[in-house]
Amino acid sequence: MPAAGDKHLAMYNFGLHVSAYESPAVEGFRLREAANFEAATRASGFIGRSGYPGEQDPSCWGEQAFPRFIEGSGFTTAPSSLSLWADIESLMAFTYSGVHADALKHARHWNVRQSWPPLVLWWVDAGVVPEWKDGVERLEYLHDHGASPAAFSFKQPYGADGQPGEINRLCVKDIVALNAATQSELLTHVMTLKV
Repeated sequence: MPAAGDKHLAMYNFGLHVSAYESPAVEGFRLREAANFEAATRASGFIGRSGYPGEQDPSCWGEQAFPRFIEGSGFTTAPSSLSLWADIESLMAFTYSGVHADALKHARHWNVRQSWPPLVLWWVDAGVVPEWKDGVERLEYLHDHGASPAAFSFKQPYGADGQPGEINRLCVKDIVALNAATQSELLTHVMTLKV
């Protein structure tokens, strides 16, 4: 894809656990959570992420909200994240390699099967910080209407110019190699954790 320049890529994801966050069934997720956040911080192209209510750092990007898919689940909160990236290649490299890839590999043990998109992507002007409600609205829009410049996914990406695009796989591969150097001890750690 063409360089984003004065745009950043926003990402929101949402899922539902098979049991309460504190339960033994979700322990593998809990054990990996801090390492995943640290791996993102070290990842090439990472700009920042929202914290969660009640946490000191990082700050929470607006009031936390959840999409309608939480209704009827019995949960009042659910695993979700909101972050900013330099480009789609950086996000893809982080998502599908290293520490985060280990979590994805085991996610079926901790999360229910989804009937909604697991994540939504959209471009924002550099300096703009999206809020939780923005991610919720765009995830629901992607589910209801499919991919568009306003809400898309890795499968159907759009460039910062609003045109359909393609992900530069060679660039992703290069970023994976860069990230591997900064994540090695984190990856060694998560490989020892309970699933």
